[in-house]
Amino acid sequence: MKHQYPPEAPLDCQLCPRLVAYREQIIADEPNWHNAPVKSFGADTAKFLIVGMAPGRGGANKTGRPFTGDGAGDLLFKALIKHGFAKGAYKKTPDDGLKLHDCMITNAVRCVPPQNKPIASEAENCRPFLISRIKHLPQLTTILALGHIAHNNVLTTFDVRKKDYKFSHCAEHNIKFNNRQFRLINSYHCSRYNTNTGRLTEAMFDDVFELIKSGLGK
Repeated sequence: MKHQYPPEAPLDCQLCPRLVAYREQIIADEPNWHNAPVKSFGADTAKFLIVGMAPGRGGANKTGRPFTGDGAGDLLFKALIKHGFAKGAYKKTPDDGLKLHDCMITNAVRCVPPQNKPIASEAENCRPFLISRIKHLPQLTTILALGHIAHNNVLTTFDVRKKDYKFSHCAEHNIKFNNRQFRLINSYHCSRYNTNTGRLTEAMFDDVFELIKSGLGK
């Protein structure tokens, strides 16, 4: 990187023309939504970082908080509360008072993409923010990649060969990055589609969080 990036993208970020154009389309229809890059949720003392793909149109892009307001958030926040990484009640709004504990949630791409599918150049444009986000979490030891695309984005961020770290549900990889050691955990994405089709069950998601807790001494 030629200069230091902040851990969060500016709300008026213009790096990706396609995403800016899509954002402006949504603003015309829904001017009261967040409609901007979505900031990470959690404290800089986090030991555990969840990386999703990108904000959902009517979820985080609407509410301004990762995974808040869509089907994926239902299972994710339920699991976080159940396993001690969140306190309070998840009510699908950013003002529900929910607090994360030892945990932060972010996305590889911070702006909502058309059809929920960011393209490679958009992930590349956003990668400096993910690198900076990781650097600004001094206690971070564990990263959960939700889905294959998030997994590959984390591997690219860590500048390692993807063939050496195969994605599979509940897999664990040990990776060194910037002279720090990280555990990268994989899970199928907690999307409504995956839960409705049975690709990801609540029990399978619990297994992922038990694996995460074991490495954090919980």
